Amino acid sequence: MSQYPERIICLTEESTEVLYALGEDWRIVGISGFTVRPAIARKEKPKVSAFTSAKIDKILQLMPDLVIGFSDLQAGIAAELIRHGINVHVFNHRSVDEIYSMIRQLGGLIGEQQKTEQYVRQLQRTVDNVLTDAAKDLRRPSVYFEEWDDPLISGIRWVSELIEIAGGDDCFPELARESLGKNRIIADPAEVVARNPDIIIGSWCGKKFRPERVSARHGWGDVAAVRRGQIHEIKSPLILQPGPAALTDGLSSLREIIIRWQ
Repeated sequence: MSQYPERIICLTEESTEVLYALGEDWRIVGISGFTVRPAIARKEKPKVSAFTSAKIDKILQLMPDLVIGFSDLQAGIAAELIRHGINVHVFNHRSVDEIYSMIRQLGGLIGEQQKTEQYVRQLQRTVDNVLTDAAKDLRRPSVYFEEWDDPLISGIRWVSELIEIAGGDDCFPELARESLGKNRIIADPAEVVARNPDIIIGSWCGKKFRPERVSARHGWGDVAAVRRGQIHEIKSPLILQPGPAALTDGLSSLREIIIRWQ
């Protein structure tokens, strides 16, 4: 019997994407139904969970030797699986550096530290290249990132950091440190108007972004981003998963938006 897990269930997308990137996808026996990256995972792996709920019976039938989750929102699932004697590891990473750390820890859990370190360094080079390119910009736009529209919820920490790396300034940096969405609520939409962002980026988790609704909000016609047509969408799987997607396609999308603004 191997000392490392060979039957892993991933309750969120980022661990699935990492294992595929490492060529260790053979270990995965179940994934989240919200997984879209890599696309092949949806075709060849059983879907056993949403985000805050899971098919416990199906998970038990798959006989995992490790279940990997993310955040306190999956604490209930984790507790139930633990009561059934399942090994569970729940990550709680919220920043760019913590994403790197999560990937390294995951590599350690499967005994592939060397290969994982090479992968992390590859991701770091990608991020550093964007940072170097953005440093050449003559101006930095202020960016309002909206994770949800009712109520308004601003971007989480890794999103805020990626905005800075891409060459922008987060409009609500003081909220970015709050890990829970309820603590990033902007109670008064007029506060966004007051901060007058140059760019608005929407990524409504699991829901289509509607820029026309944003521009129609009371008083928002005076916002620089609205007046200049700088309202953009980044699909949530690219930016709201704290894993490789955010560091690659998510960051690239942010940079492209800021370049167009320049």
